[in-house]
Amino acid sequence: MPAQLDRYYTREEVLAFPDDGNRYELVHGELLVSPSPVVPHQLVVGRLYVWVFNYCERFPVGRAMLSPADLSWGKDDILVQPDVFVMGAQYGGRSRWEEMVHFGLFIEVLSPSTARYDRFTKRRLYQEMRVPVYWVVDIAKRQVEVWTPDATLPTVVSDRVTWQPDGATEPLVVELDALFAP
Repeated sequence: MPAQLDRYYTREEVLAFPDDGNRYELVHGELLVSPSPVVPHQLVVGRLYVWVFNYCERFPVGRAMLSPADLSWGKDDILVQPDVFVMGAQYGGRSRWEEMVHFGLFIEVLSPSTARYDRFTKRRLYQEMRVPVYWVVDIAKRQVEVWTPDATLPTVVSDRVTWQPDGATEPLVVELDALFAP
């Protein structure tokens, strides 16, 4: 649901919002508000996180993380929370989200209330911030859109999606039948 459109929000303001069960994100001052996700969304997010986490344990290409996370690339008008993401291996023991600016993979699982944000608003931001690979997971269509920074259209896959970052000798392969299993 779009928030007030005639108002420019800052990261600091959004971080001060009360914990009311909504997810608040910010893209170039525009407030994005989403309700708590539904069960199928969380099941898919959980499976993806486990697979990405295990892959990152096998290949030291970064650290797999789940939101909530307040990622901003150090900017005052950005605050996003991708469902699953891989932050660069160079961050080691750092503990502040605003220090994180290099990522290997972002994954958003669509919900009816977030589809526009994930496909357009946040996708453009992730491309602008040069996130190397961005997956938009569509449970209803049982497919994944794969975006890269310079893509004008996604690669749409309906059987398996792969990710092989620099430094890995094998790709992560996610079979979509397993991902979308009941």
